[in-house]
Amino acid sequence: MAIEIRKKEGESGSALLYNFTRRIKRSGILKEVRARRFRTRPQSRIKRKLSAIHREAKRVDVERQRKLGLM
Repeated sequence: MAIEIRKKEGESGSALLYNFTRRIKRSGILKEVRARRFRTRPQSRIKRKLSAIHREAKRVDVERQRKLGLM
């Protein structure tokens, strides 16, 4: 999926760069790269449950501290 841009006669360097970036955006390469870069692996069911239990315990603790005026 190589993208090739050739400089036209009388075209400035900035115009060439603009055309290149526009072609890259249209091709969808950037979208795919970002999706690969920030892709997270799926968590196991056990880890999700443990995380939910931890979040709930933290929430209850914060509520308790607010009622006592500690937060």
